[in-house]
Amino acid sequence: MDSHAHLALSQALDALAADEVVRVVVLTGAGERAFSAGRDLKELAGGGEDADTVAARWRQITRLTDRFDYPKPLIARVQGLALGGGFELALACDIIVAASGASFAMPEPKRGLIPSAGGVHRLPRQMPLKIAMGCLLTGRGIDAGRAFDLGLVNEVVPADRLDAAVAEWAAEIIACAPLAIRAIRQAAAGGLGMPLHTAMAARYEAEDIRRSSRDAIEGPLAFAEKRPPRWTGQ
Repeated sequence: MDSHAHLALSQALDALAADEVVRVVVLTGAGERAFSAGRDLKELAGGGEDADTVAARWRQITRLTDRFDYPKPLIARVQGLALGGGFELALACDIIVAASGASFAMPEPKRGLIPSAGGVHRLPRQMPLKIAMGCLLTGRGIDAGRAFDLGLVNEVVPADRLDAAVAEWAAEIIACAPLAIRAIRQAAAGGLGMPLHTAMAARYEAEDIRRSSRDAIEGPLAFAEKRPPRWTGQ
């Protein structure tokens, strides 16, 4: 992904965040070969456009990996390779659903780089430390089955079942109250860096909104009346 691709993704994420109809965002790659092979190293090395033009474009970009309070749930649909920055994009999502042939790696140290888009920090938080450090320090990859065993991936399915599996995850999220989903995501992300007692005592804006919403009444009422809830997001 070069700066043009990152800008397009940034603009798409902005548009989806503002679209009240959208409840879940699915991130995937085109074709079967890769989810994403990561940063365009030719651009990074200074090939093509001049450095000032590229730098100016980057100033317009808010990367997915920097969006710590994105308002919509994110599902990574991974088929093929997720390398470097591509792996970091998947780690920044809430849920990862992978095809059985998918694989993940951060080969940055082999290129004199580090996974600076959050990978060096997210990976040790999302899998056992020693295994994470082994991947980070060597650039070794792991396949989808191993990633599932380590808790890094939510589900692994055959490639021909990948779209259906992603749709099932999205449908289950959409069946939940949208304000509750946002509050859960904000509290989980915000509390990760805090001691447990501090995280539980903290106030979260999205939870304040949910608590005083009509949906907070609708959920228990629908249960009592033995009917599906009618969420309004208000």
